[in-house]
Amino acid sequence: MTTLAPWQESVLDSALRAIDQDRLGHALLLCGPPVIGKRAVAEILARRLLCTTPNASGRACGQCRSCRLFAAGTHADIQRVSFELNDKGDKLKTEISVDQIRRLGQWFSLTPQFGNIQVAVIAPAEGMNMSAANALLKTLEEPSSNRYLLLVTDHPGRLPTTIRSRCQRIEFRLPEPAAARQWLRERGVADADAAAALAAARGHPGLAADWLEQGGLRLRQEVGADLDALATGRISPVAVAQRWLADDLADLRLRFAADLALDTGKARREGSNTAGEVGRIGDWFDALNRCRMQLRSPLRHDLVLAGLLHEWGNMSRRAG
Repeated sequence: MTTLAPWQESVLDSALRAIDQDRLGHALLLCGPPVIGKRAVAEILARRLLCTTPNASGRACGQCRSCRLFAAGTHADIQRVSFELNDKGDKLKTEISVDQIRRLGQWFSLTPQFGNIQVAVIAPAEGMNMSAANALLKTLEEPSSNRYLLLVTDHPGRLPTTIRSRCQRIEFRLPEPAAARQWLRERGVADADAAAALAAARGHPGLAADWLEQGGLRLRQEVGADLDALATGRISPVAVAQRWLADDLADLRLRFAADLALDTGKARREGSNTAGEVGRIGDWFDALNRCRMQLRSPLRHDLVLAGLLHEWGNMSRRAG
């Protein structure tokens, strides 16, 4: 059974109370920062909704036939919609298509095979293209009894207002710093490492844990070293751009570069630098994030990024 963090438990408990009090909506929008536990909670909710004999705590019993099928991954009354493989079968598509949502609507029209409930989980919900979102709206506008739709998203603002307004919002928030440190400590992270990771992750314990486990903090230090080298002209912007974009870590490198630029802007704002210099860093931050958002598009990202890195070097030398 999945062990949840305290902030996940509080969200789950609230949803379970809503089930017990018969006030859980047929469409739920589970939203909050990435890597905060939304999908884990969605799965536990789905299992509880399908369970035929929930226990005294309001959770799935784990013993009934429905729970056993769910655990085995063979329950016919749950559907999970996400990115499918492309036609070659070697990569995931970047959108959830209208055909996927139409198939989901058809599935919802069928009679449940066990009990009388069906549950669907769409994650990431913001991955639906416009046609898919419009198709889902038809399902939301005509809700059927005992049919539950769980939308999981890091970016609720990217969903149409017409969808968001028809969902019951379940929001995940970052925990207090002490709770985040304690959670990392319980995972065997030393206090000094936890403090450094949480500072880099802006207090986000899920990201901090991921970066500690997967070398993210080391990558962040490398990005910082590259920015310093650009500031002193010791490295070519073109070479850095090509290296940053050479593997699957490009998005994370650009995130770290944007975060470090934000820190630089804050330090200069608190120092004696002019508002114009701080404003230029803010503009650079925005431009870098636009580049990051466009990584999946067929553009020459190396040229765009090289130009931004060249600008970073110029800005840093002027400020120095």
